[in-house]
Amino acid sequence: MLLMLISYLDRGNIGFAATQGMTEDINLRGTEPNTAVSLFYIFYILAEFPTSIVVKRLQFNRVIPTITFCWGTVCMCTGFVNNFGGLVTTRIFLGFFEGCLFPSMTLFLCNWLELGIRVAYLFIASALSGAFGGLIALGVLYMDGVNGCPGWRWLYVIEGLITIVWAFACIVLVPKNYETAYFLNEEDKKIMHLRAERAEAYSGGNGHVTKADIKEAAKNVKSWIHGCIQIAVVTILYGFGTFLPIIIRYGFQYSTQQAQYLVVPVNLWGAFVYAIGAYFSDRYQARFLPMIICAPIGIAGYAILIAPVSAGVWYFATYLISTACFLCTGSNITWLSVNNAPDGKRAASIGILLTLTNIGGVVSGQIYYSGAAPRYILGHAWSLGCLAFAWCGWWVVRAIYSRRGKGKDRKLAEGYMRSEGTMYTDREPDFRYQI
Repeated sequence: MLLMLISYLDRGNIGFAATQGMTEDINLRGTEPNTAVSLFYIFYILAEFPTSIVVKRLQFNRVIPTITFCWGTVCMCTGFVNNFGGLVTTRIFLGFFEGCLFPSMTLFLCNWLELGIRVAYLFIASALSGAFGGLIALGVLYMDGVNGCPGWRWLYVIEGLITIVWAFACIVLVPKNYETAYFLNEEDKKIMHLRAERAEAYSGGNGHVTKADIKEAAKNVKSWIHGCIQIAVVTILYGFGTFLPIIIRYGFQYSTQQAQYLVVPVNLWGAFVYAIGAYFSDRYQARFLPMIICAPIGIAGYAILIAPVSAGVWYFATYLISTACFLCTGSNITWLSVNNAPDGKRAASIGILLTLTNIGGVVSGQIYYSGAAPRYILGHAWSLGCLAFAWCGWWVVRAIYSRRGKGKDRKLAEGYMRSEGTMYTDREPDFRYQI
């Protein structure tokens, strides 16, 4: 989770840097900051699907430290850019290297924790990065002028150095798999092995993704419906996470210092809600209910931001949005993953989902542009519409799973028996969809 937290810190610090004068110092004009944000996600997209396919073959203990070192170096270099071209170059490389991390971590943790909990950890890291990012940015604000450098440059350099140090630590800390984990005893390893068998992690070529897996995932309507929903909720997540400091600073008319620390409790609240939701979702295998409850709360938050009310009420609305955006984004991934088997098809489906996911990141970089300040009506209205679309989409997904589940029940009632040696997939009647 710490790796994901650092990753979100390094990609999201552009919002904090903008409130500390980066835009003026390197002469960014019009929508150039938004273009830099969107380019990050374009190259993030290009990296994710190939990574989800090959990372197991390349081994996690090699891939994770390498990509962490690379993006830490790029983040540190961002502190030395002097124009739009330099910023774009660093954002492109940052997007590519960070794009390799999320699928690597998702697949790496597949036998360590129950699925909802492990995906929750990754998205809780997103929320915590907003909180820690605000605290770090607030501290770095007092370094403004040290050695003749503005505070935002120190922000990139310090966070980049932290990432590089952690990359070297990962060489020692990240095991090849749970079987070689030095911090697990034999009893723990047995539990991991049983979990792997239960999750069908060793079916379909020891978790390796085949062409047949990719074909099955691509033909599966679940992959595309969940993927379209994910575009919508990620637009909200990345727009909220990246631009919240700017919205508070210029939209709510708070000072730079206030904007840095006011993001902290909002993100902590989002992390808390998601942790509770993920726990109960896994415990009761109820994937639909948490999202269908929280999404309307987020919709209400965006409606308040659009309304002509006081800054205090607008700030309250950010807590409502935080209630929805982290939980809905992570839970949608979990819902698709638990309803796919074998492991190769699951990995391919998640690869498709993650590729579609960051289309939302590209969009989020464009809806909160400087010309819309201080109200940012377009961004809030677009986000409201995305959350409403996702809410409707989950009802459709639920109907599909329910219909297929009834069809499986009929086959079992008719005495269906799976043939010996047949590959176990989610289409088998004895595979139960989690709803």
